[in-house]
Amino acid sequence: MKLNRFLLGAAAGASAGYAAWRWYETARTLRTPRPPLPPNPVRYGRTRRALALAALLRETSATLAFAYGPFAPRLQRALAPLPAWLRPALLAAVATLGTSLLDGGIAFAEGYDLERRFAQSEQSARAWASDYVKASLLGTGVAAVLGALGGAAVRRFPRAWPYAAAAGLLPLYALAQIVVPLYVLPLFNRFEPLRGPLEGKIRTLAARYGVGDAEILRMDMSRQTNKANAFVAGIGTTHRIVLGDTLLEHFPDDEILFVVAHELGHYVERDTWRMIGAAELASIAALAAASARADRDLGAEHALARISARIGVAFALLRPALAAYSRSREWTADRFALAATDDPGAGVRAFERLRERNLAEDDVPRWYELIFASHPSLGRRIRALRQDERTRPGRQTNATA
Repeated sequence: MKLNRFLLGAAAGASAGYAAWRWYETARTLRTPRPPLPPNPVRYGRTRRALALAALLRETSATLAFAYGPFAPRLQRALAPLPAWLRPALLAAVATLGTSLLDGGIAFAEGYDLERRFAQSEQSARAWASDYVKASLLGTGVAAVLGALGGAAVRRFPRAWPYAAAAGLLPLYALAQIVVPLYVLPLFNRFEPLRGPLEGKIRTLAARYGVGDAEILRMDMSRQTNKANAFVAGIGTTHRIVLGDTLLEHFPDDEILFVVAHELGHYVERDTWRMIGAAELASIAALAAASARADRDLGAEHALARISARIGVAFALLRPALAAYSRSREWTADRFALAATDDPGAGVRAFERLRERNLAEDDVPRWYELIFASHPSLGRRIRALRQDERTRPGRQTNATA
C-alpha cells in the first residue's frame, strides 16, 4: 500500500513538475522568442518521437494518479450535494478542463513553439491560443456528455455496463463523423468549394468511381501550418474530400491528382466506416478490460474515474493494433491511387515534395511506427511506387502540370 501511494505521488509530482517547467518556458518564450532552428528532418523527427513517447507516459501516469490518488475522492465529496445524474458529468468536465489548463504550457512549447522554430508554422501565439481554448472547451463539453452517459450506464447496469456503454458508443462515433465536419472544423478553419480547372479534373477522376458528386473543399490550412495535407471527413451527405491550401499552392496538378486519388480511395473504400468499426471493437475490448468488481464498493463518480483511467491504459495498449490497421488502409489507398492515375511517377514526386515540405524523414524507427504511426513512412511508400515504375519499362507517365 505504501509503495502504491509512493508511486502515485511520484507520478503526480513528476507530471505537475513537468507542466510547471513548460509553463515557465512558455512565459520566457513569450517575452523573448527563441531563435529558429535549421530545417533538419532528422533532428525534428527525433524530437517529435521523444515528445510523443514522453506524452504517452506522462498522460498515463497523470490519469492513474488522479483516479487512484486522493484527487478523485475529494472531488466526489465536493460534488456529493448535486443530483446523481449530474455528478459524473461535472467530474469528467472538471478533470478535462483542469488537464487542459495544466497542459497549456506543454502544448505551447511542444506544439506551437517547436513547429515555429522548425519553420513548420507561421501562426501567431494569439491565434494558437485561441485555437487551444476552443479545442479545450469542446473537449470539456464532450467529456461532460461522456461522463454523464458513462455514469448512467454504471448505475443502471452495474454488472453489464461495459456492453451497454459499447452499444451506446457506436452511434456516437457515427454522429461525430457528421457533427465534426459540419460544426467543429469550421470553428478553426474556413472551407470553400474548390473551383477551376483542377476541380474539373478531380470530378472526372471521381466520376469514374461513381462519386463525381463528392464535395471537394479547399481549406485554409496555412492558418496553422506550412505542412501540406489532404483528408477525407464525414459520412453520408457530409462526406467530403478536403485539400489544404498549402497543397494546392505548392504542388503541380499531376501530384495533386495522385494525392486526391489516394483520398478518393478512402472515400470509395468507405474507410471512415471501417475506422468506426475498428474504434468500436477497440472500445469493447477497453471497456471489458476496465470492468472491476472492486469498483462497486466505491461511489459512482470515483468508480467512473478509475474506469476511465483503466480505459485510457487499455487504449494505450491497443494503440499498436489500431495503428497497424490504419497503416493497412493507407497502403490500400496508395494502391487505389496508383490504379486510378496509372502514374507512379507523380506519386513519387508528390511524396518527395511532402517529405520536403513537412520536414519528414524517409524512415522512422520500427518501434515508433509500431506504436504511434497511423501512416507508413514516406520512404517505404516512395520505394513501393518506384518498384512499380521499374516494372513498367517504356511506359510514359500522365503528368499534366
